[in-house]
Amino acid sequence: MKLFMMTLLTFLTSGQAIAHEWTPTYPELFQSYVKGVLQSELTLYNARKDVEYYEIGVFDKDMEPVSFAVSQRIINVEYQRRKKVSVFVRAKDRDRAVYVCSKSKLLKDSGTKALITSNICSKYKR
Repeated sequence: MKLFMMTLLTFLTSGQAIAHEWTPTYPELFQSYVKGVLQSELTLYNARKDVEYYEIGVFDKDMEPVSFAVSQRIINVEYQRRKKVSVFVRAKDRDRAVYVCSKSKLLKDSGTKALITSNICSKYKR
């Protein structure tokens, strides 16, 4: 009974563990409106009060950067809001592009004691 009560107390007093969501987990690359350029659509959800900015990146299997384009590499997403992100990759880089990631960016003078950043990656469908 004591173990159950401690577990329950820990569960009730702990905060939400999620930093942000980056969905879908397995996005598809499809032909964009530009010849030779593929596109994917993702959604970013911010679940952190202390973070408003996220950096977008595309990487290969070894987590090396792959060329890509977005309207903004660092985007602002307010607390408990969602933002749709269109990511563009050259068709010739289709096989190299494996992961598309979002990384929380902390402001230097934010005054927060928590300096934890989160990096969430989705893997392109093959």
